[in-house]
Amino acid sequence: MSMIEIDQTAPPPRKQKFHQILYVQVIIAIVIGIALGYFKPELGEAMKPLGDAFIKLVKLIIAPVIFLTVTTGIAGMTDLKGVGRVAGKAFLYFMVFSTVALILGLMVSHLVQPGAGLHVDPATLDEKAVADYVTKAHDTTVTGFLMHVIPDSLVAPFVTGDILQVLFVAVLFGVSLALIGERGRGVTRALNALGRPIFKMVAILMRAAPIGAFGAMAFTIGKYGIRSVLNLAALVGTFYATAVLFVVVVLGLVARYNGFSILKLVRYIREELLLVLGTSSSEAALPSLMQKLERAGCAKPVVGLVVPTGYSFNLDGTNIYMTMAALFIAQACDIQLTWGQQILLLLVAMLSSKGAAGVTGSGFITLAATLSVVPDVPVAGMALILGVDRFMSECRALTNLVGNATATVVVARWEGQLDKAALDAALDGHPLPLTDAPARDEATAH
Repeated sequence: MSMIEIDQTAPPPRKQKFHQILYVQVIIAIVIGIALGYFKPELGEAMKPLGDAFIKLVKLIIAPVIFLTVTTGIAGMTDLKGVGRVAGKAFLYFMVFSTVALILGLMVSHLVQPGAGLHVDPATLDEKAVADYVTKAHDTTVTGFLMHVIPDSLVAPFVTGDILQVLFVAVLFGVSLALIGERGRGVTRALNALGRPIFKMVAILMRAAPIGAFGAMAFTIGKYGIRSVLNLAALVGTFYATAVLFVVVVLGLVARYNGFSILKLVRYIREELLLVLGTSSSEAALPSLMQKLERAGCAKPVVGLVVPTGYSFNLDGTNIYMTMAALFIAQACDIQLTWGQQILLLLVAMLSSKGAAGVTGSGFITLAATLSVVPDVPVAGMALILGVDRFMSECRALTNLVGNATATVVVARWEGQLDKAALDAALDGHPLPLTDAPARDEATAH
């Protein structure tokens, strides 16, 4: 039985005018925000509350979306072993391609050498500029991170909005519903019914995306300026080019092997990518990304487990950034690292990227934690890239988003939980509408 079918009772979708398409509105808003930030920096910087308000609105809905998607998805599964199997395959995927991203960043840095020729004296670097990040890096440990996944109470995750804590509670509750069988059907139906207005709220909130993108982009350009990018153009350009290489070549090969096109997938999630570009926050796109992947034929339990977990553990863009930034600082300070030191950097980066997951500014914090293990590279060297980190954070988030979308489709295919007809239709620009939740859950369970 197909997971997604055409709803014969649904009215045909009304064709939108060009200016009514959301991604077009977001593009226009980004362009206007860049112009305002460039020509009127102070006014652009004052637009920050617009971007912050939109991200807060989206975070308001993230916890209910994850909880409802994961709980109802697991509750509808007849084989609970499948939950552990999905998680195991997802983590295997995350580890393999996180490692590939780290190695790619290392290779490109050696080839291009973006920091060579700067001849920076480490003694002249301002350690105070990055002191806060270093402190947070020291406070972040793998053990502390794992303990943090367990919430203080059942309702605490919905108050704090912590993604992994919400996922932890949702998995437990979903498994519990599945174990009690028929006695839990009423609760499952109620949660499915609650999901309809929740996802309608997502659609309503997304209409404010252009305003949020405008405010965030105007602030970024107004505060940091385009000139700061030009000063370190070699690093920023190399990082962006490497991220594109990873998506097109590495993820492209993975997608092709699994029967779909990475470029078509990128086109399919273009609204989410533009939202991330405008707001520099990957969380802003999480609810709509989950909905789109389910519409593209990925089973609800797979989407619910892989996407939120991937937001913390599948950080391809962040991994590329860490090795490139570390070698940039070493090259700029004329420090020659041995291969042993570079391998140590890779191993530490792999672990520290997980420990800093979910922390604001996690890319920079992770870099501080990684550099602290190799004392030859001064942590104060992070001050060299502090001015352009905001611009690179957008590329990190974009790469992470594409990586998580790809991972979800691949894991769904591995599990036999992918409706190929629905995926092909979605990637060709004709996504099939979702049927009512009970029918979809029954299909997912089979």
